[in-house]
Amino acid sequence: MATPEEWRDAARRAVPPLTGEVRLPGLSAPVLLLRDGLGVPHLRAATARDAFLAQGFAHAQDRLFQMELNRRRALGRSAEWLGPSAFGADALARRLGVEAASRRDAAALGGEAREMVEAYAAGANAFLASGAPLPLEYELLGAAPEPWEGWHCIAVMRRLGLLMGSVWFKLWRAAALPVAGDAVTLLRYDDGGRDALIHPVGAEAERWRAGLADLAPAAAALLEAAEADATGGGSNNWVVAPHLSGTGRPVLAGDPHRVFELPNIYAQGHVACPEFDAIGLTVPGVPGFPHFAHNGRVAWCVTHTFADIHDLYLERFAADGRRALFRGAWEEVRRRTERVSVRGEAAPREVEVLETRHGPVICGDPARGTALTLKSVQFAETDLSFDCLPRMLRAGTVEALFEATRGWGLIDHNLLAADTAGRTGWLLRARVPRRGRENGWLPVPGWTGEHEWRGWIPFEEMPRALDPAPGFLATANNRPVGDDHPDYLCTDCHPPYRAQRVAALLADPALRSVDGAAAIHADTLSRPAVEMREHLARLARLSPAGEALRAELLAWDARMEASSRAAARYIALRLALVRRFGEVSGLSALAGRPWLSPAPGVAPLTQLWWAMPALLRADDATLLRSTSWDALLRGALEEVADAPPTEAWGEMHRPRFAHPLSALFPEAAPLLDPPAAALAGDGDTVQANGLVAPSGPRATYGALARYAFDVGAWGNSRWSVFLGASGHPGSPHYADQHAMWAACRMAPMVSDWATLEADAEARQTLHP
Repeated sequence: MATPEEWRDAARRAVPPLTGEVRLPGLSAPVLLLRDGLGVPHLRAATARDAFLAQGFAHAQDRLFQMELNRRRALGRSAEWLGPSAFGADALARRLGVEAASRRDAAALGGEAREMVEAYAAGANAFLASGAPLPLEYELLGAAPEPWEGWHCIAVMRRLGLLMGSVWFKLWRAAALPVAGDAVTLLRYDDGGRDALIHPVGAEAERWRAGLADLAPAAAALLEAAEADATGGGSNNWVVAPHLSGTGRPVLAGDPHRVFELPNIYAQGHVACPEFDAIGLTVPGVPGFPHFAHNGRVAWCVTHTFADIHDLYLERFAADGRRALFRGAWEEVRRRTERVSVRGEAAPREVEVLETRHGPVICGDPARGTALTLKSVQFAETDLSFDCLPRMLRAGTVEALFEATRGWGLIDHNLLAADTAGRTGWLLRARVPRRGRENGWLPVPGWTGEHEWRGWIPFEEMPRALDPAPGFLATANNRPVGDDHPDYLCTDCHPPYRAQRVAALLADPALRSVDGAAAIHADTLSRPAVEMREHLARLARLSPAGEALRAELLAWDARMEASSRAAARYIALRLALVRRFGEVSGLSALAGRPWLSPAPGVAPLTQLWWAMPALLRADDATLLRSTSWDALLRGALEEVADAPPTEAWGEMHRPRFAHPLSALFPEAAPLLDPPAAALAGDGDTVQANGLVAPSGPRATYGALARYAFDVGAWGNSRWSVFLGASGHPGSPHYADQHAMWAACRMAPMVSDWATLEADAEARQTLHP
């Protein structure tokens, strides 16, 4: 077994050379590849094809292991490396048919996008053939990298947004229905009392809340199928118009929130050629800049919009499980067997895949008469999202950028943009099918034919706003438009707290700038904490310890600062309260039920964590059986008062960054797993370093990056990522941005080529 020092030496040797000259087959002319002081790659090529080829090469230099692992995750092959823990996700990927869908989409691409993905794959393969050392992870695994094909890029991108959004809420309510009955319609994210809409800016609206009368067919079918003993990511962005920014230029800023995955799913990068010069966050394994970038004329960024792009159907099967009922006739079920190899196991595991007209069975057993199938925009029809990528790079205005995204469908986004002419805008970038609003709550009966898709909402009719009044607009996974919108778009979305807080901060002219963006990113005021103090104020008959804890929380400013002990005690109280809520409602007992089983699974306490503030605010005891919220809160307060946390919030909230291989190779874990700083914020604050209720207070997700574009004075733009630019544990840039990121600071986003050439940390020339 190697010593820690031997592992460090091996890790340093695994970092490829980043200086000198390299021969790259397929280039038409030399490419300049510079790396700045943060290790960010900047490349300049003679043609667009050369640029994408060099981007594939640079991504492989920095992130080859990550690229291949994410490709394997997409294709249901990650258990070959990661072992039994990855089998569930692999089985789901096989059932969904990610490979077939990605090959189908690649075959339908236009010539420009096809050349782009093929050039990118050629660049990755050129790195494999260059003789450079392979990442340390290959030595640990005893594995060799496999070559790249163009369609792999689509598979990696599909995996990035795989099943994000509505499918998990529908599974949760399906499992909860036998316990909650009519109150199942309360089990959704809090609306903050009234939803804050993205558009019109500043508008509020009530959510449409179904009753079981509206959902009767679905509810009856689900109750019939229930077990006899049946008894749960986000982001911010904002744009400021030039007349409000103080500089006469727009400001565009934000942060993508996701699980802390190592390496970071985003990589900083800069790609230039005569057709475009773009810098932003790239996706290793994918060409271009799908989510966050500027090209010198227009800047763009996204948040997840929670559009409902996944439908679940409860199917009725014949006794042999080989036929499904549809409109009175039995239809044959398509069947195939997939074999998934698992590290450490001699024989592959078999996965039987069954598909009805709606899609694959994702949970349940057809042989027992019923099961759930999934119909998703991500798989149902040919997707041409990759045709958008080269068009976006050339767009020169907000309107042109929006038009460039026509056909985007892999995942749904709030796309914000600003250009050098001073225009700003928002577009709901998604493909959304037309169907009834009832599809958004629960799985719907698949045999009646009454819940089928009725075509698509046209691109021209997707919600958008150009130069929205009053001059700034913020999105934070909140409801895009009111439920009176002509088309059904979504049922579930994040609470409005973060969006409302960003809007409130933007009322201060001093914060409508790149420097002000850092202050907004760092904001830790929690609205649910403010409301929790209001509930505590009405409690009576407390013990001396309970009274002391209540007094401490009532005196607290409701800010989730890393140094705050009261913040830690507030989270302990909320965790205790949600556990008691789960117990008295019977909903926590649903963990592990079949409807909650698709990987990664749905945890009841997670769902209850997000639903609880609305119920507490309304004093709605429908789900509490014979008790009250006051009684639950009193019990939770006394529980925490008996053994209150003694650490400050940042220490309790400190994340644990775990490399995918550190559990398999614990002797290398000190090298693979970079240490994390104490963190402020929680899932309700703008600084959204969130926790997952069953796992306790440790931060498990947050801003993977932060950015602020000064549109037109690009040299003032800023950014940081939560670890670093390199995916190599032996690189000095593996985690060198972490301290800056944890403090909500950002570094200059350098895109000027004269500055880059003068200050580059490393210089490499790629020759034909």
